[in-house]
Amino acid sequence: MVEKTKLAVGDTFEATQSVGKYQAIYYGGASGDFNPIHIDDEFARMVGLGGAILQGLCTMAFAASAHIDAAGGDPRALKKIKVRFSRPVRIGDDVTTRARVESVRGGEAVTSFVCVTPDGAEVIKNASATLKA
Repeated sequence: MVEKTKLAVGDTFEATQSVGKYQAIYYGGASGDFNPIHIDDEFARMVGLGGAILQGLCTMAFAASAHIDAAGGDPRALKKIKVRFSRPVRIGDDVTTRARVESVRGGEAVTSFVCVTPDGAEVIKNASATLKA
C-alpha cells in the first residue's frame, strides 16, 4: 500500500506517459473499442485523420492515473473526473498531465488540469478532478 499524500491548495503535479505502438490495441482489449481509426493507420488516413489516434478514454485514463498517483496510489481516492477532449493523440506521442489543486474542503481536493503533447497542444482542457484529500 502506497502512503497517502496530503494535498494542499496550490500544489501542482505532472506525469508523462508515452503512447507506444501497441497502446491503442492494448486499450482496445481492455475496453472493447477496436474502432479501426485507433488500430489501423491506413484506415485512419483514408478517413482524413492523418494516421491512427489513441482512444480518448485512454488519454483520460492517463490523467486519472496521474491524479491517483498524486493522491498516494489508491484508486479509490479519485472520486470524479471531468474532461473536454480538444485534439486527438497520435500513436508515438507523449502525453503530459499538468494539474493544480484549486481547493481542499470537506476531505476532498479539487484540481484543474490539462493534458498536452510535446508540441504544447492541449489534447484535454477545461478539466477537473475530485480526490479524497
